[in-house]
Amino acid sequence: MPAQDRVITRFWHRLRWRTLDVSAVLIAVAALGLIGWRNHAPAGQSRLLNVSYDPTRELYQDLNARFAEEWQARTGQAVQIEQSHSGSSAQARHVIAGELQPDVVTLGLPSDVEALRLHGLLSEGWADRLPHRSVPYGSTIVFVVRAGNPLHLLDWPDLIRPGVEVITPDPRTSGNGKLSALAAWGAVVTRGGSEAQARAYLQALYDHAPFLVPAARAAATAFAVEKLGDVHLAWENEALREVDESHGALQIVYPPVSLLAEPAVAWVDPLVKAHGSEDLARAYLEFLFSEQAQEIIARDGYRPSNPAVLARHAGRLPPLKLFAISAIAPDWEQAQTRFFGENGILDTVYQPKPR
Repeated sequence: MPAQDRVITRFWHRLRWRTLDVSAVLIAVAALGLIGWRNHAPAGQSRLLNVSYDPTRELYQDLNARFAEEWQARTGQAVQIEQSHSGSSAQARHVIAGELQPDVVTLGLPSDVEALRLHGLLSEGWADRLPHRSVPYGSTIVFVVRAGNPLHLLDWPDLIRPGVEVITPDPRTSGNGKLSALAAWGAVVTRGGSEAQARAYLQALYDHAPFLVPAARAAATAFAVEKLGDVHLAWENEALREVDESHGALQIVYPPVSLLAEPAVAWVDPLVKAHGSEDLARAYLEFLFSEQAQEIIARDGYRPSNPAVLARHAGRLPPLKLFAISAIAPDWEQAQTRFFGENGILDTVYQPKPR
């Protein structure tokens, strides 16, 4: 690694110890702003707050504009939709703590949404209130590498070769981080490896990560803008965005096997009642499953739940071998407990590097 890059890496290594505190401050400031927005939005205008995960900013900007047009055409009423973005698991914790008060959540993992139910914020059976178990689109974890793939990083074992530096978000705060860990584990056990081998691989993978940032977009910035590391473990949609914006400097590698990610959505029952927004929130989330929304979802690099729409975008979203969460855990909630709960697998394979 060039000397300049080593200096930048050390900077990020120091910064990551402060990142969670800084993120918490930024969330608090944003929450105050959103409260003011709700209290001072124009009279007669419907309001909605969507708390989402980190890389969906552009997706919901596109979807919100189309939904607002439809809602006004249907009801004669304008709608103002505000977005909040950070690591998926961190967002869930902020909602549970009351620091964010969304009408809807559109989070990276079903287990992050389920955490709200466990704290009384969603009704039982929330996943069955919308089509496709409340999963309007899927995604997966892929590799982003430098143009030409100079280190020939094609499969998961290549990431732990000597000298390879892996950029991935922190699984304690990021859905991308959790999914990368689960995909890495599954890449071993779904191809005949033992759990002991999977644990050893996951530990080696984190040994190759010079730092962990709190969310997906920060990892993308570190890799694509700051030019740190050799490979970025990214959501497929984030990888497509990175490559498109790199003007030929980056490329995607699809590993032979990866995890099927299932971002989930829900309206937050006590909050939509308090805000008087239940009908609007339901309509907004139902819109995500409409064909026009599914087209927007596909164009933005997510895998729509509608198979016909997905097939029309096979050139950009090629067929992949993806394993379901059931290949490594009974369901998303139990995967959360086993891998990321207190004294879970993550705690045994990753210890923060000394300051």
